[in-house]
Amino acid sequence: MITKWAKRNFIAAMRNIGWFSQHWTGGGNEPIPCVLFNGIKMKPAAFDYHRPTDMAAALALLDAHGADGKILAGGQSLVAAMNFRLARPGVLIDVNRLAELDYLRVEDGQLRIGALTRHAAFHRPVVDGPLGSLLSRIVDHVAHYPIRQRGTFAGSLAHADPASEWCLTATVLDAEIVVRSLRGERSIPAAAFFKGTFTTALEPDELITEIRLPLLDPGWRGGFSEFSRRAGDFALAMALAALKIEGGIIRAAKLGIGGVADRAIRLSAIEASLVGREATESSFRAAGAEASRAVEPGADIHASSEYRRDLIAAMVARALSEAAA
Repeated sequence: MITKWAKRNFIAAMRNIGWFSQHWTGGGNEPIPCVLFNGIKMKPAAFDYHRPTDMAAALALLDAHGADGKILAGGQSLVAAMNFRLARPGVLIDVNRLAELDYLRVEDGQLRIGALTRHAAFHRPVVDGPLGSLLSRIVDHVAHYPIRQRGTFAGSLAHADPASEWCLTATVLDAEIVVRSLRGERSIPAAAFFKGTFTTALEPDELITEIRLPLLDPGWRGGFSEFSRRAGDFALAMALAALKIEGGIIRAAKLGIGGVADRAIRLSAIEASLVGREATESSFRAAGAEASRAVEPGADIHASSEYRRDLIAAMVARALSEAAA
């Protein structure tokens, strides 16, 4: 654990050797240029750093800087991309002082997730019933434990990585993403939010403030399955399923896959085909085979299309089986 004393001494030492190009003020909305280490450029391209203390200031900064401004919450994807100079924002807007965005609550039949809610919040069920249990199983697959302490649920959605567990969750469970700008507030269904790899419906001046997940009533049960080469690696394929079963017969289904295309895919046709079937392993294997034929998975250095197609069949069958257990 890093104590406040150790942190102060670290910052003082970095000042003495010229890490910061100007003194750290510790507050306010004035930009801090972050470019130099002893006169040598740091790994990221030059940027200005703002740390607003209220929502109005954060939205004003987004409005002023547009596409050149990037929100910093957990930074677990953004900072890495900046270090490789794959991302070169001219302005970072750190929202970690906006305490109003750090919450989890149930309201109007929805789990409402504030934009500063960390992945680690889901290590234990955050709500009673099937939804809380399902989220706590999914989070174990999100990156590594240290990353889950800083990364945020909302940041994962804004980043829109096709292999993101939370993007798949939002897609399958009919999430709404609430965004705000100086122009006002709007709610975007997950089905319309994700546009492709690292691409969303967010406008440059908009900030995600909340994610709303409909609660699952006690009749639902959920399952999740993911394959990656090592724990914490990006998924080569994953599946999320929720089933409502009565008398051994599937009465309702939610199903989707991720990591195999430019965004998470909701398998609506297979959901419909599951309704009325017996909740058996043969039904689940058949659904997996159907899913593998329904998509054209991409290929990369990690897996061929054919390999991912086999993984889709296996992950779907396993997720359905877990949901029925």
